[in-house]
Amino acid sequence: MKNLIDLHSHSHNSVDAKYPTETMINAAIKKGISIYAITDHCEMNRYYSDAHYGVKQSDYEYETFDNAADFEKSMKENTACKLKLREENANLKFLSGIELGQATFDFGLSESLIADKRLDFVIASIHQLKNRDDFAFIKYNKYNDEQLFSLCEEYFEEIKKLCAWGKFDVLGHLTYILRYMEGNAGRTINISLFYQVIRECFKLIIHSGKGIEVNTSGLRQKKFGKTFPDFNILHIYHEMGGEILTIGSDSHTPEDVGAGIPEALEMIKEIGFKWLCYYENREPHFIGV
Repeated sequence: MKNLIDLHSHSHNSVDAKYPTETMINAAIKKGISIYAITDHCEMNRYYSDAHYGVKQSDYEYETFDNAADFEKSMKENTACKLKLREENANLKFLSGIELGQATFDFGLSESLIADKRLDFVIASIHQLKNRDDFAFIKYNKYNDEQLFSLCEEYFEEIKKLCAWGKFDVLGHLTYILRYMEGNAGRTINISLFYQVIRECFKLIIHSGKGIEVNTSGLRQKKFGKTFPDFNILHIYHEMGGEILTIGSDSHTPEDVGAGIPEALEMIKEIGFKWLCYYENREPHFIGV
């Protein structure tokens, strides 16, 4: 299949991954991916040290602070790999990206960070709400249906605030909360109850010339088995005139690089999308699907 693109993955410079940047890149080359991005995490609510925020280091392994140091490591390694691949005339376009988490916690810092000229691509995500645990660590089975609804409502309102800011390139895994609520805990919710606020988010994104991501990681979850967002929500985006669409595996291991990309490509073609997008030097480029 043509246009095997993977624009969302993590190296050992993300706290929840352990494989070197070159290992991830080599996996992409072996799998015939033509355009590949490393988008390591940088959480804006944990950018500085825990002392800066006046809190103690979290008990959760992945809630570490001083993301500033991780960002710098990622940029240095990404830049070195780009140069090496260019010199080797490798059959891969490698892009240096970032997954910017919780920009809503500090818009000023976020804008300063993503002005870094080493960045090709910025995915904006919400992994956590203020005064709550990261979605990965919430005990969903302790919530009743009303509480789950309120949590989802709060999440999508935070996404809307992120979209109104709009300084990123694409919105990452729009329905991320379902990865853990449904995909892990098996708690389901009628996501159509949030279609109105999702439409409002899309209106903001389209107006500002930004895009959304099709994240294929949900296809690897037995209890979920769908992309983030799913077919129906992507159809809404298409109907509203959304054109900027990227695709990514959200891989944290070499084995998952490119996973689910062919299936997702078939889905977006079925919906009616004609183009995929990738970013270089923060500028969008379109290729046919």
